[in-house]
Amino acid sequence: MVDFSWAPRSPLEKALVAGVHGARGIEAGVSLTEIRNFDLIQMMARRGQGADLAKAAKARFGAVPPDAPKAVQTPDATLIWSGPDQFFVLSNGGKHTTQTLTPAFSGSASLSDQSHARVLISISGVKARTMLAKLSSIDLHPTTFPVGAAAATSMDHTGVTLWRGGDRPDGQAVFNLLVFATFAESLWHTVLDSAAEYGVDIRHSEELV
Repeated sequence: MVDFSWAPRSPLEKALVAGVHGARGIEAGVSLTEIRNFDLIQMMARRGQGADLAKAAKARFGAVPPDAPKAVQTPDATLIWSGPDQFFVLSNGGKHTTQTLTPAFSGSASLSDQSHARVLISISGVKARTMLAKLSSIDLHPTTFPVGAAAATSMDHTGVTLWRGGDRPDGQAVFNLLVFATFAESLWHTVLDSAAEYGVDIRHSEELV
C-alpha cells in the first residue's frame, strides 16, 4: 500500500536553495526570504456592507482596514488592501483563520482562505529597490512608496500584491510579495536572475517580517 502524506509543501520547495547566490566576493545586496506556514484570509464585503465590514474589522483587529492601496499593521495581523471593499488578513499561529473570523464577519463579508494558494516572499537589502525596478513599473522611492504603501500590480507578466513592511533594524526597506502558488516558481527564478548581479542571500522562515 502506498503511503500518503497530507503535510503542506511549499511550491518553492525544490526551487529555493538556501545560501548565497549570484555575484561572489561582495556582501549580498539582496535578501530573499520565503515566509512559510502563514494564514491568509481574503475578506470581501457583501453588497452594501462595506461600512459594516470596516466596523467589524475595527472591533476585531483594533484598526480600520485599508480603503486604499496600503497595508495596516495591527498587533497580531497585517491588513492588506486587495481592491474596493476587500482586503487580506495576514497572520500566523492560527489566530485569524476562516474558523475564527467567520462568527464576527458572517453578516458583512465573504471569507476565502488563501493560505495555500499564495506564496509570500520578503525582499530586502541595499539593492532591493534597484532590483525590483527591473521588474515593476511601480515607483518605489521612499517618498512615494513609504512604509505601509501597497499595490496590486504585475511583475514579469505575473499578478502580485506588493507592499512595504517595516524597515529592518539596519534601516533597510522591506518589500513583501504575494503571488499565486502556480506562478511562484517562475517568478522566483525571474527575481533571482534580476538580483544575481548584486549577490543574493536566500533563506526561508516561518516568522512574518
